Amino acid sequence: MPWPSTILRNWTALMAVLVASFAAGSCQPSENSSLEEISDRRYPIDPAAATISVTNRDGSIQIYGAGGDVREIRVEALKKAYTPERLKTIRVQVSAEKNSISIDTIYPPDSGNRLSDRSGTVDYVIVVPQTIRISRLDLRNGEVLLEEVHSRQAHAQLGSGRFFVHNCFGNLDIAIKTGNLALVYEWWDEADFSIHAKVEDGNSFAYLPEDAVFHLLARTETGKIANDFEKKEQRRAELTNQVDQLVGGADKPKIEIETQDGNIRIAEHNP
Repeated sequence: MPWPSTILRNWTALMAVLVASFAAGSCQPSENSSLEEISDRRYPIDPAAATISVTNRDGSIQIYGAGGDVREIRVEALKKAYTPERLKTIRVQVSAEKNSISIDTIYPPDSGNRLSDRSGTVDYVIVVPQTIRISRLDLRNGEVLLEEVHSRQAHAQLGSGRFFVHNCFGNLDIAIKTGNLALVYEWWDEADFSIHAKVEDGNSFAYLPEDAVFHLLARTETGKIANDFEKKEQRRAELTNQVDQLVGGADKPKIEIETQDGNIRIAEHNP
């Protein structure tokens, strides 16, 4: 199986097409002339009571849920900047305890000089027990990916960028200020889980198996909703801006998507 970074690149390319159609250890120069520094660490954890918190300003946060008896959290952090001085001043601060881990990204304060070096991003690849509780996931600018996460409770917010959810059967609370959301499920689990996503400015896309059973709640203030799960005899010539539907007659699991300024597309597929 490829390392998760490869998976993210593949999913990023695919999701970019879908959303658009709807609306190593040392510093070295890369192809874009930036400098890079990578760290890869492991932290033991009790999977039954594990909690994680991650904050970052610019870059990406990728969290992968690992099945089985996983008793550690693996954190790979890739720092990028255009000068050695800037790279050095960006810090990854990890506080690990028996049942929790907190990852904070520290950037140097803005000097106010218009010509000063303000470059710098950090890309995280984090492998966790599937049922870990995500108390906080906060990224100001960039991309977020949640893969195979089955958390009883997960809170995530993105300031600007793109948010991807892939085969996550847990309770997710997602908030996006500006950007696109993609929920992608290649198969379905009729577990009791819920996803609540709120997007202020941007489009939302859900790609679900045709045999999925769930309660769909979708609302948009200024956009429209296209829903493949709506029965043909109920479909209208004009798209709606609100949906409350028991797909397959079930009240759970629940998928709720709210957008203030943007469209929502609910697409079905045959696995």
